[in-house]
Formats: sequence, C-alpha cells, structure tokens
Amino acid sequence: MSERTAASRHLPFGLVLAVVVLGLVRIGQYYWREGVVLIGLALLIAAVLRLLVSDEQAGLIAVRGRGIDALLYSGLGIAVIVVAMTIIGGPFNR
Repeated sequence: MSERTAASRHLPFGLVLAVVVLGLVRIGQYYWREGVVLIGLALLIAAVLRLLVSDEQAGLIAVRGRGIDALLYSGLGIAVIVVAMTIIGGPFNR
C-alpha cells in the first residue's frame, strides 16, 4: 500500500471530522443550534460518502455494511437536525 492510498483511505473520515470540529467551535461560541446542525450535517455527509465510496476507500466511516451504515448515519443526522431546530427557549436561546 503506497503512502498516497493510505492517506486517501482516511479522507472521508477527515472530511466528516472537520465538519464536526467546526460544529464544536460554533457550540463553543454559544451558537449551539448552528453547531448541532453542523454535526447533523456531518452525519449526513458520512451517509453520502458511505454510499459513494468503496469499502476500502471508506476507511473509518465503514462500521457495518454499506446500506446499514448509510441508513444509520442518515437517520441519526436527520434526528439531530430536527431536534436542534425544534427546541424552543432554554438557557441557550440563540
């Protein structure tokens, strides 16, 4: 396995992780709703990437079978976004 293929195996996970880190930064800046939506979007990105790339290229986002991973990532991503968008009031009212 060459250095280039080893690095490309972790590219999908790196992309998802970068969006999660951006979401955590927004949460740390007290824009919790935007941060949580970004984390939900990261899960949706993981679902799309899991469907588009092969098992070998998926790297660390491949946990189970392709269909199950995509279903679980997209379901959890949608649930996180819906919950974040429907919370009204609370201590972080932004």
